[in-house]
Amino acid sequence: MKSHYQHSFADYLQIQRVSPKTSEAYLRAVAGLSAFHKQPSAKLNNDQIQDYLLYFIQEKQLSWSSCNVLLCGLKKYYQEFLGRKESEFSIPPRPRSNKIPLLLSQKEVGDLLQAHTNVKHRALLATVYSSGLRVSEVVSLKPCHIESDRMMIRVEQGKGRKDRYTVLSKNCLELLRDYWRAYHPGEWLFFGQNKKKPMSISSAQRIYYQAKEKAKITRGRGIHTLRHCFASHLLDAGTEIYVIKEWLGHTSVETTSQYIHLSSNYLSKITSPLDMLAYRGEA
Repeated sequence: MKSHYQHSFADYLQIQRVSPKTSEAYLRAVAGLSAFHKQPSAKLNNDQIQDYLLYFIQEKQLSWSSCNVLLCGLKKYYQEFLGRKESEFSIPPRPRSNKIPLLLSQKEVGDLLQAHTNVKHRALLATVYSSGLRVSEVVSLKPCHIESDRMMIRVEQGKGRKDRYTVLSKNCLELLRDYWRAYHPGEWLFFGQNKKKPMSISSAQRIYYQAKEKAKITRGRGIHTLRHCFASHLLDAGTEIYVIKEWLGHTSVETTSQYIHLSSNYLSKITSPLDMLAYRGEA
């Protein structure tokens, strides 16, 4: 059972306009902490909270990002909601990784989009790639968000609860019109099992993996790969990074730079500055 404080915390998160998905994760973190120590969460001290975090890091071996969600939820609860100014608990800093995401070439993306015969599935994947959307954003689209007169897509309450506009592809618009004529979606552009609910994120991921398997593509990871491809392929084509930043919905260009991975084909065409000179290298 949830304690009085946990119920009040749920109301607090709603008032703070924390997204439902994040609220659920924060509430789960507090409930898990209470169950771990078999005591009301409001009575636990810093050492007990730190022990809980260490359990997930050392015993459960959760990823850094999952542990960070726990930490953020507990900080929100103890420091902001309960007002404990002396609360001090932490997790180790994120380990640095120099791995370059395994991007798909433009041909591979084309093969991926053609793999599905279902026009709904093709339209979904095309919208993610052509507009650089997060999977949570594409399943939240409504028909009114497709502004064909301006060739833009409006993204409402994306990550960080920010609204933005991104580019609408002409080819994608034609595909969306084919999809509209075939399915006549209602409130949600990409609906789930019935038209009153949006498609789930897991369903969108499954559509991507099915297309990847049909196209016999082994590179890349989940559907978020298409967002990385959107950014990198645009940069290859000469689009300025500040434009890409706006379309991706990033606050800083540093974040966008993490999405930019120049293709080896593009890099091979770049001329060394020495070759631009008349210098011949004679002794």
